[in-house]
Amino acid sequence: MVSKRHFEAGFTLAETLAALMFMAIVIPVTIDALRVASTAGEVSQRKAEAARVAERVLNESVVTANGDLPTQNGTIQERGHEFQWTLHSALWPSDSMQLLTVEVTFPARDRNYSVRLSTLVNLQQ
Repeated sequence: MVSKRHFEAGFTLAETLAALMFMAIVIPVTIDALRVASTAGEVSQRKAEAARVAERVLNESVVTANGDLPTQNGTIQERGHEFQWTLHSALWPSDSMQLLTVEVTFPARDRNYSVRLSTLVNLQQ
């Protein structure tokens, strides 16, 4: 009598459990990495917008000669986001120039971030 051996291809229980265990480790790590990348992208986009706001405030201050006041502040809307800005003016110690510094703060993902730009101007002319 000849016995027929019939082999079926498939995964064993141990292999299936090992694959599930691997996925249980990899999926949460991948999701967390995607969240971090998304947050970094959003923050960098808002920082670029905040830098444009700071540059605009500095340029307006130089053109209108509003650097006389020690501190000014305000709010600007840019692309649907709100940016708070503060302009500080201080005398430059070695020349007859003034140091203008704009700090723009903005929220992103439940945290506050800021961008700061400075320039030297001669407002006496």
